[in-house]
Amino acid sequence: MFAIAQEAQPQTPAPDPNAAEFKWESTTIDYGTVTKGDENNSTRMFKFTNTGKSPLIISGCHGSCGCTVPTCPTEAILPGKSGEIKVHYDINRVGPFTKTVTVSSNAKNANETLKIQGTVNDPNAGQTPVPQTNPTPTPAVTPGKTPGGK
Repeated sequence: MFAIAQEAQPQTPAPDPNAAEFKWESTTIDYGTVTKGDENNSTRMFKFTNTGKSPLIISGCHGSCGCTVPTCPTEAILPGKSGEIKVHYDINRVGPFTKTVTVSSNAKNANETLKIQGTVNDPNAGQTPVPQTNPTPTPAVTPGKTPGGK
């Protein structure tokens, strides 16, 4: 009577045993507690080695928001060689933070997620501003006259 055709299921390709592969020193960087505006503490490095058998090509790096800006290598990382991804966090945003960086590449794991975290303190927060004192104005002196009009 009626025949039911079965559709072929797509086969998942076997992983390439020669593909590039990341080996991270760490996938999380803890900034600890840093001071607002301290640009010397705004940038950190994720270090890695290509432990695969093919050159590692990073096609993109994206921060989870505009306050997290990664910079990735533009050159291929050869097997056995190391590289680093620089991450700059906007150190002017006060409070605790946890952000991610997504790295896209030709590695066995094509998308890697890295994490930064920490707390930015404002040393001036909660302090009452010191009122500025205005010195007593100096009377204007007109040539030929003494102050006070005498």
